[in-house]
Amino acid sequence: MDQFVINLLFVGASFALYIGIAIWARAGSTSEFYAAGRGVHPVTNGMATAADWMSAASFISMAGLIAFTGYDNSSFLMGWTGGYVLLALLLAPYLRKFGKFTVSEFIGDRFYSPTARIVAVICLIVASTTYVIGQMTGVGVAFGRFLEVSNTTGLLIGACVVFAYAVFGGMKGVTYTQVAQYCVLIMAYTIPAIFISLQLTGTPIPALGLFGDHAASGEPLLAKLDAIVTELGFNEYTAHHSDTLNMVLFTLSLMIGTAGLPHVIMRFFTVPRVADARWSAGWTLVFIALLYLTAPAVGAMARLNITEMMWPNGGIDGGAVTVQQIENDPQYDWMSTWQKTGLLAWEDKNGDGAIQYYNDKNADMTAVAEANGWAGNELTKFNRDILVLANPEIANLPSWVIGLVAAGGLAAALSTAAGLLLAISSAVSHDLIKGSINPQISEKNELLSARIAMGVAIAVATYLGLNPPGFAAQTVALAFGLAAASIFPALMMGIFSTRINNTGAVAGMIAGLSITLLYIFLHKGWFFIPDTNSFTDADPLLGTIKSTSFGAIGAAVNFAVAFVVAGMTKETPKEIVDLVESVRVPRGAGAAQDH
Repeated sequence: MDQFVINLLFVGASFALYIGIAIWARAGSTSEFYAAGRGVHPVTNGMATAADWMSAASFISMAGLIAFTGYDNSSFLMGWTGGYVLLALLLAPYLRKFGKFTVSEFIGDRFYSPTARIVAVICLIVASTTYVIGQMTGVGVAFGRFLEVSNTTGLLIGACVVFAYAVFGGMKGVTYTQVAQYCVLIMAYTIPAIFISLQLTGTPIPALGLFGDHAASGEPLLAKLDAIVTELGFNEYTAHHSDTLNMVLFTLSLMIGTAGLPHVIMRFFTVPRVADARWSAGWTLVFIALLYLTAPAVGAMARLNITEMMWPNGGIDGGAVTVQQIENDPQYDWMSTWQKTGLLAWEDKNGDGAIQYYNDKNADMTAVAEANGWAGNELTKFNRDILVLANPEIANLPSWVIGLVAAGGLAAALSTAAGLLLAISSAVSHDLIKGSINPQISEKNELLSARIAMGVAIAVATYLGLNPPGFAAQTVALAFGLAAASIFPALMMGIFSTRINNTGAVAGMIAGLSITLLYIFLHKGWFFIPDTNSFTDADPLLGTIKSTSFGAIGAAVNFAVAFVVAGMTKETPKEIVDLVESVRVPRGAGAAQDH
């Protein structure tokens, strides 16, 4: 059967399942739309949260960024996983105990201020919209390849699918859809990884194969990879080469950004009890670990496979792959297929009939290139977002595995997109319209406004996704920075400090969001419009601090401004202090006794 038909079968079957679940679990009330009626089992919620959190950035983009950078991009793994632990321990149980539908509602009530609630809505919309851009970028990549259309057409198709099941299902429909999506994406990620690990190392567990021996050469896999990439002028894969300060700030930004993500926090409002929120967090970590322990192996093994395909005769001395091989050898069919999407390109610059892949920016390679008559790196484009999706084809795996990966990549992008759109729509309808503009709005009209807001958000994200400010994971990192600088400090201070009053919280959120957004726009372009930036991440404004790492500094500004302003204004009212204490202190706890 033709690969295109197989792809359609896998993708079509998964979409039919998602839309069917959304219709079956359609939200009929605001409680079901915002919090699934607070009746989701902790294991179910853990699986849905894992799917909600492991987005296109995790499934599609992260392994690609690790593959082409190595150790330095392990900060994605450390930041995202560490941040989830932070969220599970410090925020989720307390927010569930507070008993509200949304993050903005918590901030508004805790800081006894409609203004605080509106500012929180703005912060949420800015961070979530930036995050959705990354998801729609991943949707475009996946649809473009597996439907064999352009990246733009793929993005538009994906937007229609998201609209179909997220707008009508609400949180109730999205929860059960995400359970199905998790099952699809985890199988799609791990099955190819097992095949590839067996091919390269003889070990069926990819995480163990990463530190095993390369079957063909008998060398340790990572030593083999280091030798190949350094011969071609690239950095040693397993060594640290980037700026340490930026790496620390980036990891911290991802951690606290994760703990401030509204669409993930909302998931803990769906369980019946506070204890269930803790169990949900534990189960989510288990489900996340299945993918995150596999991702480093996927990145390293894919990089080795690609490099050996570009130099099939044993390295530089044996000669590069020829244009004739790429055009006629079935093993290289994946290259022509991905070329159609515009995300992969090559050019025989020196006209020798071969495609030389090497680091032409490395001064040490200049003499090698001149001696061999090379005219520069001829693999002119390899978008990092295609790596995981192309991996089964690169490794020449069975057609059904390729079809499964197609469904998995789309599941990852669509699951998080739906969660983010829910966060945006609930912020607009529940917090902005019902909470501030029209408190008397009927439940029917509130649901309608939520669905309209979600439709508008899809349209905006689709438009911006056509010209994203970076790869999927890089765009998502910007969103994490915005959440870190604006929402996370407000939540932490709201739970653990009675000193912060309404004025301090509002001033802190505005300061943190503004300075971070300004720094991002200066480096990525105003409102992400191309060529309107004044700096680049290669040459940042402040020392070595890139725009993706600035969220940690924005958070520090938020904390500092909040404490200074709170110290200069009225103290927090006693009833709010009592409220915070009741949320933080376990029920039935009394004073310590001297026995």
